[in-house]
Amino acid sequence: MEDEYKTIPNNEIGEGFYTESKSKFLAFAHHVENTDEIKSIVSEYKKRFYDARHVCYAYMLGAARENFRANDDGEPSSTAGKPILGQINSNELTNILIVVVRYYGGVNLGTSRLIVAYRTAAALALENVSVEKRLVEETFTVAFSYEQTKDVMKIIKELSPKIVEQTFDTECSMTLSIRKSEAALLEAKIKKLL
Repeated sequence: MEDEYKTIPNNEIGEGFYTESKSKFLAFAHHVENTDEIKSIVSEYKKRFYDARHVCYAYMLGAARENFRANDDGEPSSTAGKPILGQINSNELTNILIVVVRYYGGVNLGTSRLIVAYRTAAALALENVSVEKRLVEETFTVAFSYEQTKDVMKIIKELSPKIVEQTFDTECSMTLSIRKSEAALLEAKIKKLL
């Protein structure tokens, strides 16, 4: 469906832990809504794990999954951020940030083992968090006379939009939120009524 997407819950953090030749990889999956939030979370991990060699990450934003970034934080190009982003893509997730912190174990892993380590750590973090489907919704406000309340409520009962806000007075108004694919139908029915 073009009006639903998969993400992880706002209040959960998925954690994963992987070791390879004494290097430790700690992975954390967060629900995020914007790049400011991402910068803040990455900054917190850099402070918290100040003694780690690398704090790599990848994120995906938006229901259309068009806003994304992968960051290797000093690892060889495409050995950290891309494998993390690959896990986000293979699970078809969005509005998600995965951070993988690496503590160097004294052994150079080489590109192929690095890719496996970052991919595995990210996958483990995703295994430890639930996935939920969310709807892309459209919100709009409708104004109507008090006498038309019964007719407006009939349409609301039929199509079941969420009532975000409502005012009943001589002039009434409602702010409604509905699944994107049903928004045109709701608007058409209300316009026809008014």
